[in-house]
Amino acid sequence: MKRSVMAWLILGVLLGWQQGGGVLADEVGGKVTPRQTLPAVPEPIKTADKNDQLADKGRELPNPPAGRVPPYVMHLPGVSGTSIVDHTLRAGMKAAGFDGPFEIYDWTCHDPGIPALHNRVRNERQAQIVADRITKQFHDKPEQPIFVTCHSGGVGPAVWALEKLPADVKVHSFIMLAPAMSPQYDLSKALSHVTDKAYCYWSTGDDLVLGTGTKIFGTIDGVKCEAAGKVGFSKPTMPADAKQYDKLVSKPYEAEWARLGHVGGHVGWMAKSFIQIVVAPGLLGKTPTKAEIEAAMRGVMPEMDVQWPK
Repeated sequence: MKRSVMAWLILGVLLGWQQGGGVLADEVGGKVTPRQTLPAVPEPIKTADKNDQLADKGRELPNPPAGRVPPYVMHLPGVSGTSIVDHTLRAGMKAAGFDGPFEIYDWTCHDPGIPALHNRVRNERQAQIVADRITKQFHDKPEQPIFVTCHSGGVGPAVWALEKLPADVKVHSFIMLAPAMSPQYDLSKALSHVTDKAYCYWSTGDDLVLGTGTKIFGTIDGVKCEAAGKVGFSKPTMPADAKQYDKLVSKPYEAEWARLGHVGGHVGWMAKSFIQIVVAPGLLGKTPTKAEIEAAMRGVMPEMDVQWPK
């Protein structure tokens, strides 16, 4: 009986609880980057208007410096389809300097949740569509760096899309947030299409969705186990190309990120302030200033995250 109740609870999460609030997570298998220490903030965190945090429509961004090409971003949401957390991720990326085209591609075909998790044939077809879009972008604007971001179950179609790219097509960076993929999945073919780094953001606190949930319903690649978004990726014993794993950077959750709106659960990785201060700057070769960190923290909103009560 308890297992049945638990299964329905997790099913509810996968079907739509992600529509609530958002934050972003950090994970990868390979290397763990040094901790980023946040400076103390003298004043308490204030609550910002929700529309200010979530909506980036109509916001004017400064013109990029002369000679600099604004990056292109392709984002794949989780199995719930495009939701508010995908827009908070976009808002955080733009606030950090990602001032180029930003495409959110919903690969669930308006059939979210468990059906999206289990429909491997359809997901592979969607991955080919994503691969075709990336290929067109690469050939149309070869000078424009391509960044691919993805959350939870969206990591599957994103990985498969990279695998399907023509040999000459590359993306600059690949960012996986709370990947609902099996830890032993061989990423080497996907990584061969990444010129810089791939990042895996993960949290042991993601028990409900990527622990119990994937052990009951399976990962996006069909394995019933704790997902990489809970334990990180492991290099397979027989990877197709072991050297490709040198590009994979592991980013386990750090408790002080709670000050940026991420408490270690499944959707906290998507929080605007967390993305703006922790994830995005490094991709652009920047380090946020103390003033930028303090301003982002003052904009942190209370968010409902998906995790077991502590």
